[in-house]
Amino acid sequence: MAIVERLNLYRLEVPLTVPYKLAFGPVTLFETLLVEAQDDAGRIGLGEATLLTGYTDETVAGSWDLLRQLAAGFPGNSPERCVELAAAAAAESPFTATALATAMEMLEASPWLRVEGTARVPLLGVVNGTEAAALEVEIERLLEDGFRTLKVKVGFDADADARRVRLIQKAVAGRCRLRIDANQGYDREQGCTFAAALDPDGIELFEQPCAAGDWDAAQAVAAVSPVPMMLDESIYGIPDIERAARLGAARYIKLKLMKMGSLELLAQGIRRIRELGMEPVLGNGVAGDVGCWMEACVARALITNAGEMNGFLKPVAHLLGNPLQFQDGALVLDAGYAPLLDTRAVSACTVAQVTFH
Repeated sequence: MAIVERLNLYRLEVPLTVPYKLAFGPVTLFETLLVEAQDDAGRIGLGEATLLTGYTDETVAGSWDLLRQLAAGFPGNSPERCVELAAAAAAESPFTATALATAMEMLEASPWLRVEGTARVPLLGVVNGTEAAALEVEIERLLEDGFRTLKVKVGFDADADARRVRLIQKAVAGRCRLRIDANQGYDREQGCTFAAALDPDGIELFEQPCAAGDWDAAQAVAAVSPVPMMLDESIYGIPDIERAARLGAARYIKLKLMKMGSLELLAQGIRRIRELGMEPVLGNGVAGDVGCWMEACVARALITNAGEMNGFLKPVAHLLGNPLQFQDGALVLDAGYAPLLDTRAVSACTVAQVTFH
């Protein structure tokens, strides 16, 4: 039986090439907690959590403290036992628990991370422009890059957002699908007004218009929206998936590895969504190389629509010595691939580090 011998924990600040615009403010860097584990046979396991204020109740400082506290008890235990130790914290701190559990799952050679042959996982692109001329140029570039699903961030001002969506629909001219994401930016009235005014032409779904805990608002918007609804921030596990189905609050459910606790729990969540007659979407636009790779590995087996695991495209520099491959709108997974850290790149972004033996 393998034994965990060493853990390196890193607290990183990873600059982005351009700010990622969200309803609760622009993101200029990823605040990432990175776990590098090694067992007594020299095998390496990696895990990460990128914390986003306004998305999760977990804070970077609090998660860093908890990560160190939990990891201190890992050396000398089997990876399987360490997954159990991480799971004990998952209910209150899923991001932190996932970083540790997935590093252990990688050490255990999780079947979810094994890819045979070459797999292509289509990704969505993000539209950032606001003015008609800039939008046209940006959309043409995204289409040339191979994206066939584009995400449009709204949730700022319902009227202005609606005008921008119409401009984007005109520029796209039916050449790709659109996902509209409000990131909880609207109250119930604004969400209903915006949704009811949407022209459904080319729009795949409308994501999370209102606050995560406002299920009444989610039901109200779903009732008036001419396009299918998707919940994201409202979903932290299977009980939330089941509640969404029971209330008829969504036809799509988005999952993110960092919220589910482990790769195995992520797969269980995807299966449960389908059992309840809804469609799963997977991926995190605010995640680094390791998290995006793991999500893509699961997506190639269980997901049939565009993945949202495009966070690895946003930073100025990659943290891996063997960077993820992006070709013609897709993340390309080759058989036998496993990420390897670029120690210089990691060091350049590190603001705190600790090792446990």
